[in-house]
Amino acid sequence: MAASNPLANWEKVGDSFYRKIPVYDAIFDEDVELENYIVAGAPYGGAIALLRDESKLYRYQASPSSRSNIDIYSCSGKCISRINWERGAVRGLGWSDKEELLVVSEDGTVCRYFGLHGDFTSFSLGNGAEEYGVRDCRFWSSGFVALLSNNQLIAVSKYDEPRPKLLAPSPEGEVSSWSLIPPTYTLSRSVEVLLAVDKTVYLIDPSEAEDKVLQNGPFKHVSVSPTGRFVALFTGEGRIWVVSSDFQSKFSEYDPKVRTPPRSVEWCGDDAVILAWEDEIHLVGPNGVATRYFYDGRVHVIPELDGVRLLTNDTCEFLHKVASGTEEIFRIGSTSPASVLLDSVDLLEKKSPKADENIQHIRPSLPEAVDTCVKAAGHEFDIYWQKRLLKAASFGKAVLDLYNSDDFVEMTEKLRVLKAIRDYQVGLPISYEQFIRLTPEKLIERLVNRHEYLLAIRISEYLQIPADKVYVHWASQKVKVSNVDDEAVCKLIVQRLDGKPGISFELIAQAAFDEGRSRLATQLLNHEPRAGKQVPLLLSMEEDEIALDKAIESGDDDLVYYVLLHLKRKLPLASFFRMINTRPMASALVETSAQGHDTELLKDLFYQDDRPIDGSNVLLSEALSETDLQRKPEKLHLASRLLSDSKDPTVVLQQKMLSEASHLLKVQESLDKDIADRTEFLGLSLNETVYRLVKTGYGKRALKIQSEFKMPEKTFWWLRLRALVAKRDWGELEEISKNKKSPVGWEPFYNEILGAGNTKLASVFVPKCTNLPVDTRIEMWVKCGMIVKAGEEALKTKDVNTLELLRARASGPAVAQIERMINQLRPRR
Repeated sequence: MAASNPLANWEKVGDSFYRKIPVYDAIFDEDVELENYIVAGAPYGGAIALLRDESKLYRYQASPSSRSNIDIYSCSGKCISRINWERGAVRGLGWSDKEELLVVSEDGTVCRYFGLHGDFTSFSLGNGAEEYGVRDCRFWSSGFVALLSNNQLIAVSKYDEPRPKLLAPSPEGEVSSWSLIPPTYTLSRSVEVLLAVDKTVYLIDPSEAEDKVLQNGPFKHVSVSPTGRFVALFTGEGRIWVVSSDFQSKFSEYDPKVRTPPRSVEWCGDDAVILAWEDEIHLVGPNGVATRYFYDGRVHVIPELDGVRLLTNDTCEFLHKVASGTEEIFRIGSTSPASVLLDSVDLLEKKSPKADENIQHIRPSLPEAVDTCVKAAGHEFDIYWQKRLLKAASFGKAVLDLYNSDDFVEMTEKLRVLKAIRDYQVGLPISYEQFIRLTPEKLIERLVNRHEYLLAIRISEYLQIPADKVYVHWASQKVKVSNVDDEAVCKLIVQRLDGKPGISFELIAQAAFDEGRSRLATQLLNHEPRAGKQVPLLLSMEEDEIALDKAIESGDDDLVYYVLLHLKRKLPLASFFRMINTRPMASALVETSAQGHDTELLKDLFYQDDRPIDGSNVLLSEALSETDLQRKPEKLHLASRLLSDSKDPTVVLQQKMLSEASHLLKVQESLDKDIADRTEFLGLSLNETVYRLVKTGYGKRALKIQSEFKMPEKTFWWLRLRALVAKRDWGELEEISKNKKSPVGWEPFYNEILGAGNTKLASVFVPKCTNLPVDTRIEMWVKCGMIVKAGEEALKTKDVNTLELLRARASGPAVAQIERMINQLRPRR
């Protein structure tokens, strides 16, 4: 390749050099006349939006229909897409740093186009925008400010979550120009607007409008530098001022000596200002030093963080400040180590021994020289000089004993990527500094939006970045544009994506569903391995049963719960139960979640599932926990009714028990009404009810209840015994002792009465305990304090030893009686 002059297009502006690099030529078709368009360019070498200039329509527009078009081009003049616009006059056209096109209409409608191909979301500015109308807009990377015709300002800080907010009231008067300082560069961390009104400039934020008290207006242009540090003002006298953003310092002034104000004033990086007329550009550097560029036609200026893109019908150029390292190497007469190292490459190729002399001369500074050459290669657009600088760096590091080559290797990788994306067919003339700021991941997103899938995949693989998003976007686009049947599309996508890691078929299926191809979406979802990604989309597609089955297959209880909650809200209850009845896991989860939380659902579930016992148990649980005692019989009655038709012996028994419980509550309710002392019976068990009736003296009612509920005799006698003992009704107990038989025997009577302290009455029952051993009866007599009676029991069995023991325990007259008994049993001598 023939060597180009590295100093071509360099211009000295003050102490710095600027250069204008031709990037593309012969870019736009002949029928696209840029002078008739409003041009807005996305940052980082991004796409260009063209909108017909309404003020020139009457002279240039042949067909009124094209008025509603917004054309999107690459910087190389390649048409990417055309957006139909039918929402009225456009008052704002700008881009986000994500390459999203923002179009603001006069009535305050904002459309955010993403993907470069017409997909959009919209919102309204509100706050009086429709009433007063939008006059103009200014954009920054993630938001914009709209100026209404009544001078009111509306700010939107986030495109993803637009919340239009009014800034402080603006002063009245004619707004001659305005600009904004992004939130990143303000102390308040909110957007600030510079509004040129009459002869001065106001700084407006959300809380106040501050007059900067200037006298040289009206200012036809106000422009803020990329870092927010400086402001360029085009005064009423036709001069350009550069002042600090707080308006406390003035750095330079320039008189362009042109009577017509420039069409636009932009910043070239943070050091120079661009004044642009139709076919003339002034580059104004520090201290008011300037250089001029002339064109054959209209030139549009698109600012970048490190320069400006200059766009005409024929060319796309990049004007920027020459980097210090590049200047150090290529400046005429430079003897810097990096410049000497570059010269040494030429000498080496000529096999001149002076190459080694040069290397030895700069050897102490050789590492810095290598680094400078590597960095300078990144700032070059010319491939020839990229290679020469990298070759110089390679020669230098080969001489060094120790040198970390990471930066060199990284730069070669990045330059290969930059070469690929700067190609005319792609049209992304991004600089190295812009590439670093943008990041490779976002660059790949831009390639994907241009449908440059192969290049995006190759760059991803080259830089070792996951390419799953590229494949997913390709598949989603294939779904949208393909006209073949669903099976063929699904098969093609699955084959192409087979074995690719991280692929989300859920996103592809969503694209198919959005296109109205529900069947294809369902087929694609079958290939999504993550159930958590499948299920939400299936639900939105109203494929409820498939969603439930997928959730169950995953074994994830939370996911199944999610589906069940969705279905319960959506479906009638009967349909919901029919769906889960054939799916045991779903039914079990519904039953578990309803336990203790939603008993009504639980009862409906058991009823639909023909599970009367479970349903009855729910009602029984409710009855047991019911605090309102009046409602207990109702629930028990309902629980009993559920079991009434069953012939299962177990169910019949349970039904009988529930019926009796219900009847008992009614009886207790009657007792509470009838008994004068208001003793509370409601809620007691059957045993407790009988016990309380006997204790309170209603023995006949107790007998009646025993009869009604067929209470066993033993149970009744036990309850009556304990109630009478607790009542200390000794007379009634004595009457009972006259009976010949007791269902519970007589020992309980003895024990209970003795325990109550009535030994006399207790002793009445000892002779009746004929079934007990003599030893036991003897002990019973002793406990009653009747030693003589105990002795009589021992005498009957001729038990001398027991009598002797009793004699030891006796006292008073009882001793003589026991002694007599003993003598009766001793043999006579």
